[in-house]
Amino acid sequence: MPSELPRDMIAIRCEGHGPPEVLRPVRVPVPSPGPGELLVEVVSAGVNRPDVLQRQGGYPPPPGVTEVPGLEVAGRVVARGAGTSRFREGDLVCALVAGGGYAEYCLVPEPQALPLPPGVPIEVAGGIPETFFTVWTNVFERGRLVAGETFLVHGGSSGIGVTAIQLAKAFGATVFTTVGNAEKAEACRRLGADLAILYREEDFVAAVKKATSGRGVDLILDMVGGDYVARNMEAAAVDGRIVQIAWLKGSTVTADFARLMVKRLTWTGSTLRPRTVEQKGAIARALEANVWPLFAQGRLQVPVYRTFLLERAAEAHALMESSAHIGKILLRTGRG
Repeated sequence: MPSELPRDMIAIRCEGHGPPEVLRPVRVPVPSPGPGELLVEVVSAGVNRPDVLQRQGGYPPPPGVTEVPGLEVAGRVVARGAGTSRFREGDLVCALVAGGGYAEYCLVPEPQALPLPPGVPIEVAGGIPETFFTVWTNVFERGRLVAGETFLVHGGSSGIGVTAIQLAKAFGATVFTTVGNAEKAEACRRLGADLAILYREEDFVAAVKKATSGRGVDLILDMVGGDYVARNMEAAAVDGRIVQIAWLKGSTVTADFARLMVKRLTWTGSTLRPRTVEQKGAIARALEANVWPLFAQGRLQVPVYRTFLLERAAEAHALMESSAHIGKILLRTGRG
């Protein structure tokens, strides 16, 4: 590792599991990149729901992965391990990681790193990888969304939601979403949603049935679970698909699964964090080929609701738990 790098750094650790206040800044050694790894000096890092679950004790890092939270970063390559070939010291990258993003320096498997999308500043790019990797693999690979279809994403103002709305619209779908208030509905419409449903005031099943003349939607991306499982099956079209990526209302459900058979539905789901470096690298290459050009064309944006200093990660988590945000919550290290 280059001698000019510091020996230690600020990172965020969980002092036990519990409320946001268990997140504390500590000084830890700067890690050294192993074979196939880059060491990235972090400028910005995204805050995501899985980070909250990890802090609460419900989503531990995979074996061998640091306990420092954080699944996405943007920054500058400062050191390289053996076998790396694409990036050089000084290159600006954004990357998906299995942990360690809440720190001044982060280890990144090189296949999971991407050049910054055209036109996106490094202070914002830390909010791209987790949601774009997740949406691409679940909506377009598992969910097989194509132009001309209808698409419903729950929680449209979340980081996943604002990404899914934009990508589905860019690839030619008609986009529906559920949101909690009128401000969030307007924000989602500005991003491309054709219909934003206020779920506290109207039944999303009835709303999408009306919007599709009773047919239902071709693909649903759900992070809610609970009673939404049965309602999603009701809202789906014949031969529709439902992709489950989280369980905010619980993963133990009661539903009439006869609808699954009668409508010939496909209900699937996935997680991203435990996948192999090779699998994540394949998603990265698909994004670079299919999505990065949309940034160059000005057709995508990264809505940032608020950015906190790294040391104030607890406040960022409190904001995420409030669900008041629209778009991404970021941390910055001050190393830009």
